[in-house]
Formats: sequence, structure tokens, C-alpha cells
Amino acid sequence: MGEERKEEEELVVPPLNFGMVDNGILRSGFPDSANFSFLQSLGLRSVLYLCPEPYPEANSEFLKDNGIQLFQFGIEMCKVPLFYCAIDQEPFVNIPEETIRQALKVILDGRNHPVLIHCKRGKHRTGCLVGCLRKLQRWCLSSIFDEYQRHAAAKARVSDQRFMELFDISSLKNLPLSFSSTIYSSNR
Repeated sequence: MGEERKEEEELVVPPLNFGMVDNGILRSGFPDSANFSFLQSLGLRSVLYLCPEPYPEANSEFLKDNGIQLFQFGIEMCKVPLFYCAIDQEPFVNIPEETIRQALKVILDGRNHPVLIHCKRGKHRTGCLVGCLRKLQRWCLSSIFDEYQRHAAAKARVSDQRFMELFDISSLKNLPLSFSSTIYSSNR
């Protein structure tokens, strides 16, 4: 009896920095085993992982057991040592545009929905990818930056915002945004 009650009371805990991006598109920091019940409740078809490190065995097993496809786009977060930066500059982070384009194609393909986008903390790599998606959805830059800053908090980087501002969406304009026609036509 006590064991049955324990199962009923199992906590369902979302990953760090979890949020809904759009219909069928979710974001978070790196999920661990404490988050598996929550992720299972989402009925995910795909996980888009933005770190170069191999996916941990426990997470891979969870994906396999639940029929979830893993897409990995390893974005290195190589920082230039601080002594190379001027006093008022932050370390340079290299975000490869082509990798972001390929990841956006996965996100825009409704066959992969629902999809969870994550990196380590759900701030920089995830924030840049979501920001580029917002550009494609015709959000204004101030709204893109507001959303980025809500997730990055005190760790917001001017270089990430500059990347989103300069990201060229022209090669992606012909891709369907069928997952959210209302957002595509809105003026944010």
C-alpha cells in the first residue's frame, strides 16, 4: 500500500530553465533523471541537443526507451581567455551560422514535434537558436532580446544578441512555419 502511494506522489520536475517556445517546440537546460517523468508526460518525438559532448548514457537510454529521436548539433563554446579582451569586452564565443541553420530546419519540420531544445543551462546556445527562430517568425529585435534575457538572466551576452541581430534568415524564408501560423503573422 505504501509503495503504491509513493508512486502516485512521484514528483514531476521540469528541467532547469524550461519553457514553451511555440506549439510543439520546448526549451530547457540539460535534463537529468529527476526530469524524466516530466519529459515523458510531454510525449516528445525529438530532442535537439546543442552541446558537443556525447549524450550521457542514462539520457540516451531514456530517449531510446521512449522512442525519442536525438539530433545533436554540437556548438563549441570556445571563449577567448579574458586577458585577450579589453576591459569592457566579454569573451568571444563562436556560434557557427550553418549549424544554427541546420538546427532550425529540424525545428521547423513538424514531423519532429514535439521537440525539446537544450544545451547545458538553456541560456546561450538555446537562446541564440530560439532568437534566430524568432527572427524567422518576424519578431522585432527588442522582443527577441527580452526573451533571451529572461532565460539568460545575469549571464546575458552582448555577443549572443549581436549574433541574433546579424543572423541572415534569407536562406530559410522558403521553409514552412506550419507549427504556428498565428505567430508568423503577428507583429511583435
